[in-house]
Amino acid sequence: MAGNWKMFKTPAETTAFFEKFLPMVAGATGRDVLICPPFVNIAAAVAATAGSNVGVGGQNLYWSTKEGAFTGEVSGPMLKAAGCRSVIIGHSERRQFFGETDETVFKRTKAALESGLQPVVCVGELKEERESGRTNDVLGTQLSGGIGGLTADEFAKIVIAYEPVWAIGTGLVATPEMAQDAHAFIRSHVAAKFGNNAAAAVRILYGGSVKPDNVKGLMAQSDIDGALVGGASLKPEDFASIVNF
Repeated sequence: MAGNWKMFKTPAETTAFFEKFLPMVAGATGRDVLICPPFVNIAAAVAATAGSNVGVGGQNLYWSTKEGAFTGEVSGPMLKAAGCRSVIIGHSERRQFFGETDETVFKRTKAALESGLQPVVCVGELKEERESGRTNDVLGTQLSGGIGGLTADEFAKIVIAYEPVWAIGTGLVATPEMAQDAHAFIRSHVAAKFGNNAAAAVRILYGGSVKPDNVKGLMAQSDIDGALVGGASLKPEDFASIVNF
């Protein structure tokens, strides 16, 4: 159960969030809990979650693992040293606003793995792509370009997040059946590339306006293994309700 805070909260607000949130999820078992705050809040999040069952991740990373003249970028080794365990890669907002491509998703995924971080690799279709019946084509292309070049050992270390772009921050949400269909396709694509065991083992998260009132129906689907939560992860009560569904 992962929370993506996007460009919200200050360090002080981050500390205040965890003061409320951690007691609410202290008893959560059988699930990993991850929160990905903005870079400037990572130190506060790592300090606040020390000794807890909640991990901290980044929202992006640069594809070079070496230090260098890359103004404005943050590397995998920096995130790892700051206390992160995971990093989101290829979120639809990165694709939409910042020129992310399947090629750069692959390069970032490799850099994350090289740095000892767990990549949460995002895929998903636009509204017009779904309406024209091209959802599976789009997902297949993104999966092939973004993770298809990984070795089997590398693939075993990643998480996939399906996030239909038309459901990100819009209030629209895929029905559990729609989400299940996409997750099943992703798993079948993985099976064809990496084998049935890899397909059974990989965790596929659903992201797209997940809220306390719809998480149970989504999580009841056989191929949905977790959630990548945006807006609802900013409120301690809401995200705790999702984690503890």
